[in-house]
Amino acid sequence: MKVLDKIALVLFSCIVLIISVLSCLVIFGWIPLDVVTLYIEHALNDSLTTNVSLGVLVVLILLAVKGIFFSSDTKTEKDSNDGILIQNENGKLFVSKETIQNLVSGVVKEVEGAQDVLAKVVLTKANEINIDVVLYVSENVIITELSTSLQTKIKEVIKKTIDVDIKEVNIQIKNITPKQENV
Repeated sequence: MKVLDKIALVLFSCIVLIISVLSCLVIFGWIPLDVVTLYIEHALNDSLTTNVSLGVLVVLILLAVKGIFFSSDTKTEKDSNDGILIQNENGKLFVSKETIQNLVSGVVKEVEGAQDVLAKVVLTKANEINIDVVLYVSENVIITELSTSLQTKIKEVIKKTIDVDIKEVNIQIKNITPKQENV
C-alpha cells in the first residue's frame, strides 16, 4: 500500500470514528440534540466554518470514492512476491517460486553425490533472484567441487529454461550421509 493511500485511510477512518462517537453520544442522550443543533446552526451561519466544512466533506467524498472504486496495488505486490513476472513484446509470463524450486531440485538430483535437496527462492526488493539450496551429500564427495558445479549448473538451467539471471546460488551442506552397505 502506498504512503498516500495509508494517510488517506487513516484520515478517513479518524473522521468516521469521530462522527460515529458523536452520533452514539447523541443517541444515548449524553449530549442533548439541542446542543448539537445549536453548534451546527452556528457553524452554518459563519462563512469560514461553512467553507472549511464543505472542503472536509468534499475530501471525505473523494476518499470514499477512491476506496470503493480504485483498488490499491496490493494484489500486484503480493503476486510479485510469489514469483517473477517476465514481460516481452508478445506479452507477460509469470513464473512462480515453486516452479523455480522444482527446477533447482531437478538439477541437484541429477548431480552425483547430492541427496535430499531443499530449494528456496528469494526475491529481493531490487528484483534480484537468489536461490538457497540445502542438501545432504554422499560420503567421499569433494564438497567445494560439488557446490561450484551445482551453482554453475543451476544458473545455466534457469537461464536456459526461463531466461532469467540468478544473482546468487547459496549452498548449505546439511550433513554427509554414509554409504549404505548391502546386507
